[in-house]
Amino acid sequence: MPVTPTDLSNSSSSDSDTPLGKTVEYPSVYAPQLLFAIARDAGRAELDYGSVGLNVLPFTGEDLWTAYEISGCDKKGKPWVAVGELSVPCDSPFIIESKSLKLYLNSLNQHRFASLQAARQTIADDVSRVAGADVAVRLYTIDDYARKGLTVFGGQCLDELDVDCEVYKPDARLLAFSDRTDERVDEALYSHLMKSNCPVTGQPDWATIYVRYSGRPICHSSLLRYLVSYREHQGFHEHCVESVFLDILKHCQPSRLMVSARYTRRGGLDINPTRSLSAEPVDWARTGRQ
Repeated sequence: MPVTPTDLSNSSSSDSDTPLGKTVEYPSVYAPQLLFAIARDAGRAELDYGSVGLNVLPFTGEDLWTAYEISGCDKKGKPWVAVGELSVPCDSPFIIESKSLKLYLNSLNQHRFASLQAARQTIADDVSRVAGADVAVRLYTIDDYARKGLTVFGGQCLDELDVDCEVYKPDARLLAFSDRTDERVDEALYSHLMKSNCPVTGQPDWATIYVRYSGRPICHSSLLRYLVSYREHQGFHEHCVESVFLDILKHCQPSRLMVSARYTRRGGLDINPTRSLSAEPVDWARTGRQ
């Protein structure tokens, strides 16, 4: 359900207008107007799509949010609790500011719903309206979500490589090919060492980042140094993943590429963006820090 910025009950291009990092009262009644939209274009303005020969989004994907603090009441006033997964398409014009989503979800705590399905539909309608695109929402009982368990990414973990790291601002020049110049590989690599910082509050954001590609072999040490270079970078989760994707695409020119990050939760929410060259299914994952 596409919308324009003027249709939104609460939107701004200025990070300073968001509720993030501010002391606010938690609502006691249902308040969808608390949802705050941030235009994706604001962060993407720094990404050089033209450098990879494209003037449109060079990727597909989604931002999978996990909400661990969802609650409401049934028609008799008895509370229920759930874990939610919200899938926001990467081509939506807006992302949802994380604290506003937390405040909105907590506004449901005393609201009476006819069923869990009714609650799911309410959340999907409200978030889709502010994101400007259809957002898929799934609600799980606590036991059902626990049964999904934890996962470990397939492929090779880079974290035990013996490397010197001296650059802590993103620098794509750190990326290099391996010495196996004549080979073509199809490999999956990941690291738990991804760290960036919230551009509004400065708080650290920790993630496991996964890179799957086909093409000329990327030097593993160079990739690890590059990922570590985000350590002092300020950027939203979604924009960090898109920056990593575009840097690898530009400098390594793979024929197939997927970059996915699983961020540690903050405020009862985790955000897990995935960007891919082609429309392929995203494997569900939940790491040990989530």
